Amino acid sequence: MPLCGVILAGGQSSRMGTTKSLLRLNNKTVIEHIAETLCTCTDTCIVVANKPWQYTFLGLPIYRDRYVGKGPLAGLETALFHVEADVFVVAACDMPFIHTSIYHCLLQQRADYDAVIPVYNGQIHPLAGIYKKEVLPVIKKMLDADERKVKSLFDHVHVKYVATFPGIPEEVLYKHFFNMNTPAQYEEAKSFLL
Repeated sequence: MPLCGVILAGGQSSRMGTTKSLLRLNNKTVIEHIAETLCTCTDTCIVVANKPWQYTFLGLPIYRDRYVGKGPLAGLETALFHVEADVFVVAACDMPFIHTSIYHCLLQQRADYDAVIPVYNGQIHPLAGIYKKEVLPVIKKMLDADERKVKSLFDHVHVKYVATFPGIPEEVLYKHFFNMNTPAQYEEAKSFLL
């Protein structure tokens, strides 16, 4: 069952004021940290980005959104459309501290579900979830109808929500689900590395 890691790098970075995925943490860009981790728990890894030239240094396949300007759901559709894999492991480009143990925990629970979505501190994290290829027609139908919310997908497919991560320390969980959207959060991210 081939696994594809998907880095969604299509956001506007408006709150950060600069491309957040290219900010540096310990001499590596944020997206390099993400790619290194994601590639260790998948068979192949891709980037979905509408400015592909920014990410050629990663040496990974890069795809542009097929539905332009329709957000992360369109990024997910692009990955599922282009890559021959059964399961897609997703990471947003503003999550510098993703951890393989959490993805392994989600993968172990996929069974007959179309998607396995983590829940942390009462909040669902669809851009850190796992999706099966079978959801592609549903996503296309939604985007054709201009329905862009990733969470709305869960009304149409069989979802497993995972809120407990046995044996994984709280510090690892906090960092994994940490989103770096503002300059203040970038400073917090740098403090994690001290």
